Amino acid sequence: MWLLSRTELTHKVQYGWPVDEFDAYIIVSFVNATLVLSIGDTVEEVTDSGFLGTTPTLCCSALGDDALVQVYPDGIRHIRADKRVNEWKAPGKKTIMKCAVNQRQVVIALSGGELVYFEMDPSGQLNEYTERKKMPSEVMCMALGSVPSGEQRSWFLAVGLADNTVRIISLDPTDCLSPRSMQALPSAAESLCIVEMGTVESLEDGVTTTSGCIYLNIGLTNGVLLRTVLDPVSGDLADTRTRYLGSRPVKLFRIQMQGSEAVLAMSSRSWLSYYYQNRFHLTPLSYETLEYASGFSSEQCAEGIVAISTNTLRILALEKLGAVFNQITFPLEYTPKRFAIHHETGKLIISETDHNAYTEETKNVRKKQMADEMREAAGEDEQELANEMADAFINEVLPEDVFSSPKAGTGMWASQIRVMDPINGHTYSKVQLAQNEAVLSLALVRFAVDQKWYVVAGVAKDLQINPKIGNGGFIDVYKVDSQTHQLEHMHRTEIDDVPGALAPFQGRLLAGIGKVLRIYDLGKKKLLRKCENKHIPNAIINIQGMGQRVYVSDVQESVYCIKYKRAENQLIIFADDTHPRWITSTTLLDYDTVATGDKFGNIAILRLPHSVSDDVDEDPTGNKALWDRGLLNGASQKAENICTFHLGEIVMSLQKATLIPGGSESLIYATMSGTVGALVPFTSREDYDFFQHLEMHMRNENPPLCGRDHLSYRSYYYPVKNVMDGDLCEQFTSLDPAKQKSIASDLGRTPSEVAKKLEDIRTRYAF
Repeated sequence: MWLLSRTELTHKVQYGWPVDEFDAYIIVSFVNATLVLSIGDTVEEVTDSGFLGTTPTLCCSALGDDALVQVYPDGIRHIRADKRVNEWKAPGKKTIMKCAVNQRQVVIALSGGELVYFEMDPSGQLNEYTERKKMPSEVMCMALGSVPSGEQRSWFLAVGLADNTVRIISLDPTDCLSPRSMQALPSAAESLCIVEMGTVESLEDGVTTTSGCIYLNIGLTNGVLLRTVLDPVSGDLADTRTRYLGSRPVKLFRIQMQGSEAVLAMSSRSWLSYYYQNRFHLTPLSYETLEYASGFSSEQCAEGIVAISTNTLRILALEKLGAVFNQITFPLEYTPKRFAIHHETGKLIISETDHNAYTEETKNVRKKQMADEMREAAGEDEQELANEMADAFINEVLPEDVFSSPKAGTGMWASQIRVMDPINGHTYSKVQLAQNEAVLSLALVRFAVDQKWYVVAGVAKDLQINPKIGNGGFIDVYKVDSQTHQLEHMHRTEIDDVPGALAPFQGRLLAGIGKVLRIYDLGKKKLLRKCENKHIPNAIINIQGMGQRVYVSDVQESVYCIKYKRAENQLIIFADDTHPRWITSTTLLDYDTVATGDKFGNIAILRLPHSVSDDVDEDPTGNKALWDRGLLNGASQKAENICTFHLGEIVMSLQKATLIPGGSESLIYATMSGTVGALVPFTSREDYDFFQHLEMHMRNENPPLCGRDHLSYRSYYYPVKNVMDGDLCEQFTSLDPAKQKSIASDLGRTPSEVAKKLEDIRTRYAF
């Protein structure tokens, strides 16, 4: 079963034809039949529409002001407003393979690759053009654009052929069906769609005119979408943009969105291509896989989509077009602070911790205490009433998401560890911790002794935030059951300071306990201490390990590079940073490079020079790094500052990731304010120079509204280095056309080439 097209009714009354600005029929085509559904208060099947129901329908549309057309394998059915039907039959034993229709034109492709063209005359009659066009190979798909306002026809037909080409055919009466241009494709075309996008209204001589650009969208069988500009005069194709959408062939459907034409593309997932605020958007839809679709308009849903998914017919409405990410919210009892992903099962292990909060056990104890106080405060004659009130108070359940949770006071903590399915939000296991125990760090470790997965949690006891005072802490070890997803408590190891960071390392556990870095191994009754390093100055808040190296982040002295000497069982600091940084998050980019975010809103990338890396790897004993204090009374070697950029928001998380299938890696950051952004690497010197000059021009031509100097802002704490402001460059398309032309000419390009550069680097890494 599939859906082919919708009928678009007119605003004209003739022969009793109903006046309606909304759709009247949904046409659903089966393998051997056609179903016509009438749209009203309900959707019902009708049999008097004039459509032939005993054959599949290739395409259908409103034709002219008061007629309908149905194209089926054996012919064309022209249905007039007074229910008169004109039939055109396919000649001989040929059948219609593909077709394209709009308000006034019909083009069909017969078996063998022969094109037949029909156009409606002023009297409403559908007439065949006298000559036919034989294509060099089999026709795979065709597309006609909408008839422009004030004109009689769409001037071009796009035809996709089996020889991996798309050809533009002229429909001008003077040279009808003559070829105009051709574009070779990397794969066969699955579908075509011609739309006019980027429409701008302008006032000329008191008359409002609209102008836009005509785009040919080409969906390929290999899952790639091509968008190319179709010249409205010559029919030439230029400025091709490419985007990979999914693993299935791409089907294209023209719909209406925000009063303008848009394209719905369907592959292994569905995408919407539309034009908004001088910029193209290609956004994935948060919905299950669709097979066919068409635009839909009714009183209840002015701009909707009617679609088929498996064996169901669905009517959809698109909301939040500007939303970049789709999100599903699952409520938790406390604030999530850390989580780890169990890759074998895909489950999340989440630690939840809240300050100034009670645990459930403490809440019940406090309730009983308050109930006892109510009973004691009552007199002898009020004892019965007091007992009833106390019992009612104990049994009363007030939802905390409505009435808020009771405040416990400073220094009171509540924590728990949860195992959850991120797809449906189902919780498999919860481990409640005692009152005033706060989970500050979490890691998923596979110890070498038994090769099983363990969840390790760093717990602080009686922690006060300001001034920071702790009563030691614990490291709890839980075994993960891969079948039931339950956590089994193994043992608890007491420690003498706050466990700020945990990380797996070579089948062992790296723990940052206060300012001491330790390596633990798994024991039967507790964790076994193997070695430690006491030279971190303040407090360890993050640990990243790779190979023999460990990158340790101090709370205010940036990152320390440490090498583990297994033969001597030593952790040796061999390099550090030249700048103090109040680190909040770090992530490794490669063996020598680490990205950092600090509490003042800066992102920096630090790299060990090749000479340093070689010296450390060649030093067999590590004694040089151990005794040579080097510059600034620090480590013997210093890391280089590769990039620095001020975001203006506190960075809480950094991650190297790929956001789209087949895309390149980028550095993803998340801030305390809820912003999610990306830093993308340049792959060529040419791109770097181009965006550097574009950013320079944008600083001069489009300064911030509040008058702040852009360069000064991005260099608020450290001078900006080797990072271009993509948000500023993206504003190029919102400038006046004269400014765009001026900047593009200084760059040696046209405005469309600059816009293409911006779109290419955006779609290479993200949606």
